[in-house]
Amino acid sequence: MTQGRPLLNRRLAEFGTTIFAEMSALAVRTGAINLGQGFPDTDGPEEVREAAVRALRAGHGNQYPPGPGVPELRTAITEHQARRYALTYDPDTEVLVTAGATEAVAASMLALLEPGDEVIALEPYYDSYAACIAMAGATRVPVTLHPEPATGSYRLDLDELRAAVTPRTRLLLLNTPHNPTGTVLTREELAAIAALACERDLLVVTDEVYEHLVFEGEHLPLSSFPGMRERTVTISSAGKTFSFTGWKVGWITASPDLVTAVRSAKQFLTYVSAGPFQYAVAEALRLPDSYFDALRADLRAKRDLLSAGLTEAGFQVYRPAGTYFVTTDIRPLDAAGDGFAFCRSLPERCGVVAVPNAVFYDHREQGAPFVRFAFCKRTEVLEEAVSRLKGL
Repeated sequence: MTQGRPLLNRRLAEFGTTIFAEMSALAVRTGAINLGQGFPDTDGPEEVREAAVRALRAGHGNQYPPGPGVPELRTAITEHQARRYALTYDPDTEVLVTAGATEAVAASMLALLEPGDEVIALEPYYDSYAACIAMAGATRVPVTLHPEPATGSYRLDLDELRAAVTPRTRLLLLNTPHNPTGTVLTREELAAIAALACERDLLVVTDEVYEHLVFEGEHLPLSSFPGMRERTVTISSAGKTFSFTGWKVGWITASPDLVTAVRSAKQFLTYVSAGPFQYAVAEALRLPDSYFDALRADLRAKRDLLSAGLTEAGFQVYRPAGTYFVTTDIRPLDAAGDGFAFCRSLPERCGVVAVPNAVFYDHREQGAPFVRFAFCKRTEVLEEAVSRLKGL
């Protein structure tokens, strides 16, 4: 019946169950505190939740919304880009609403890539990047961010990035603020990347879902740099900013030609999604600056709390400039430096779940000793986790 072939498409053969599903199941089974998967343990603003309820009751979005997204949300997205970054987009031709940033990445890869194309991604990278590139039949080329223990941060080697570009390179897939390392690319780094993209005529897809969670430095969209407006697909979403990850409302902003291309793929994935939630996210994007400032301050304090606790527990800590993840080196506690074994034993040892960074690497050996913890949890949960980790 199967003609001797495996059931799973060979392009996806290397991707099993995601590490997030495995570790979250381990947390449930052991009753451990789950600092592995990056989802908040409280809902976002009440007024945003009520906006979704109003939309449901008014019949807004209960049937298929427009393919590009409801006009109210597309307009709110363009207002947000203009207010925050002085980037002007047409809500009718330069915005596309997606089922979260994950679909935005998938649709972009499927639309813009063909077999034989190469995609450069910053390693370690979010696991869906590799799968989406594979589904498009393209080849991923990792450029590794290097840990610097002296500074407790990660660094992009621009010479390595330039050397990775070949005549087959079609696209750069960037993530800033960067998950999982928490790196925020600087103005100088982004300018160099923009110059390289223009010089080599490359497309760029930027995942900027943590744009409002920058603790040091500033978030600068790559599309705001000279020559990048017409070659960049900018991705963001509501989940990380407003703590409604289950709503899965994301979007892209790009030139009309790029939006048309990505929409051609997206329409055969979910077609449309999250109708009533789109109206609520439109209201969320118009919240006052005080909301975004308070969110950032709250997560900065939680970052500092967890980072200090992990340091006290004996980890080498890489303090993130953005996102809501802390990367640690386990070798001061475990000379073998096997992140997989460490994370699988951690719930039994002290009742905490983390994620091994090696899953985000093609060069697994480079990621082997690093483990990621999420701090988008209630303060009392983080305090309990820190207390448990002291037992190591």
